[in-house]
Amino acid sequence: MVYKKTPRELERQRTACKVVAEVLLYAGVVLKAGMTTLELDKLIEEKCSSLGAVPSFKGLYGFPGAACISVNDELIHGIPSDRCVLKDGDLVSVDFGACKNGFHGDSTVTFVVGGPDKAGEEARRLLDVTRRALEIGIENAYAGNRLGDLGYAVEKYVTSQGCSVVREYVGHGIGKQVHEDPSVPNYGRPGKGLRLSEGVVLAIEPMVNYGSPEIRVLDNKWTVVTRDGSLCAHFEHTVAVTGNGPEILTML
Repeated sequence: MVYKKTPRELERQRTACKVVAEVLLYAGVVLKAGMTTLELDKLIEEKCSSLGAVPSFKGLYGFPGAACISVNDELIHGIPSDRCVLKDGDLVSVDFGACKNGFHGDSTVTFVVGGPDKAGEEARRLLDVTRRALEIGIENAYAGNRLGDLGYAVEKYVTSQGCSVVREYVGHGIGKQVHEDPSVPNYGRPGKGLRLSEGVVLAIEPMVNYGSPEIRVLDNKWTVVTRDGSLCAHFEHTVAVTGNGPEILTML
């Protein structure tokens, strides 16, 4: 069942989403070569706490970290580790959610350790494609449009750029729970799926592989990697469908 937020509830959700945006901005500042993903996770959790919120993912379905931190060919659900030492040029996707005032926000940014100049041409192109895919998804999150139209637009763009979207994992509704209806695929059929209406809040999150769309899950039962070892990227925003068009909640 899709739960539409009232104006008052949406205002409460904005406070959680602001925390998420501030934490991810902070993560991009403190991220550096020589740091482990566990060290980054601890800094993220401390920042979240300082803003009066709690991490949404810690303990969710048994996940051990405050954030999902995935590196290079790791697509999603990377477990923070003291064995994963970051180096310049690494692609690091930080997927973070926070709960405040009874509502959740969720967003992801894929960073380059050391800055974009440290990334190779392939990585920079992948990031550009994935960021634009998210923009296209958001542009299609308006009242009266269907989720099939949104997903179709995302996949059409990504494949036109020679990349691929992962089908096994999708976006989702979000509110009092981290994961709510509806599912928000990054593929679809035009004119099909839920018709969006004011008050619906979505976590839109293109997950893009530079190579094949095939993925596999590591033995830790969490981390999803590309099957062919190619680079991947992940960008996400929490977006509200409003009478004035889509509103990005996880943006400062």
